[in-house]
Amino acid sequence: MKQLPESGFLRLPQIIGDAKRNIPALIPVSKSAWWCGVASGKYPKSVKLGARTTVWRVEDIRAMISAA
Repeated sequence: MKQLPESGFLRLPQIIGDAKRNIPALIPVSKSAWWCGVASGKYPKSVKLGARTTVWRVEDIRAMISAA
């Protein structure tokens, strides 16, 4: 697993990866599968920083990975 900061936020491409920008996936799922998982409670809830900015807390992503 690549190094994650101790605290802060991650955008969706940083979590599920982006081949065009050469960003490896932490959680290898599709965008639609990720959003379905967020809606069902399988994945952490998002935080809206603005009208077009959605992020996830690094602490929540770390906890989800270590619980798996």
